[in-house]
Amino acid sequence: MSHLGSTVALIGAPTDIGAGHRGASMGPEALRVAGLADALRERGLQVVDTGNLSGPVNPWQPPVDGYRHLPEVAAWNRTVMEAVYAQLQAGRLPILLGGDHCLGLGSITAVARHCRERGKKLRVLWLDAHADFNTSQVTPSGNVHGMPVACLCGLGPRELTHLGGSAPAIEPSQIRQVGIRSVDQGEKRLVKEYGLDIYDMRFIDEVGMKRVMEMALDGVDADTHIHVSFDVDFLDPSIAPGVGTTVPGGPNYREAQLVMEMIADTGRVGSIDIVELNPAFDEHNRTGRLAVDLVESLFGKSTLMRD
Repeated sequence: MSHLGSTVALIGAPTDIGAGHRGASMGPEALRVAGLADALRERGLQVVDTGNLSGPVNPWQPPVDGYRHLPEVAAWNRTVMEAVYAQLQAGRLPILLGGDHCLGLGSITAVARHCRERGKKLRVLWLDAHADFNTSQVTPSGNVHGMPVACLCGLGPRELTHLGGSAPAIEPSQIRQVGIRSVDQGEKRLVKEYGLDIYDMRFIDEVGMKRVMEMALDGVDADTHIHVSFDVDFLDPSIAPGVGTTVPGGPNYREAQLVMEMIADTGRVGSIDIVELNPAFDEHNRTGRLAVDLVESLFGKSTLMRD
């Protein structure tokens, strides 16, 4: 097996509570319609679809003290955290079907707790066009989907930084960001100050995706739990138009496949987020089908049988 569990639990989180565009709430159903469950079963996995979580409706209000919808964001993330942790406790590999990327906060907080309790090392692979390291002081929008990494590292409102009871949920050294090409001005200072390990598109262009993934996966061993937080806007919008925050110049199809295949080769994938799929911007679920294709590769799909 190219992962840590043979039973996968799909957890739908149909909300766009942290986003700047409506529509990511439809992402879980789009992934189901694209055949995610059947594709994973074809990889030899048992699949349990736990259905959709429920939480506050999106009030679509302006920011308050630099945060949009903070109480609702906190409520959704608590629910996600509890659901992901329960599936990890049951020995299943949770796949969170988002929803916007603010939900990575709840998901990764649960995974970090699970790893601490079992003495496992955690490696978070954050596949995204954005660093998501904003705070209320530097955010241009107040949208919390631009803040989850900062909150995970203890930078943000207590409602989010202490979601799991203490802060920080993870250390910056536990995360690797790949595909980054949009970082706000104030955010640039923060990621430098906190020493985030970021492989942006310029670096990928210079050294190639293979070398980048070798670096991002360096140190992963049998005691490591890999969490893949896959924001669909990681991909170039020419192949993945179904997102609310498209940024040109992202990885192409083959580069994205290589990323997933090299992660699969480690055999250490233990949890996954698939977020920011927005069918309102998609073309006949083209992006949903591509996301399913790439997640299949995370579970060992390849052109040839490989050792």
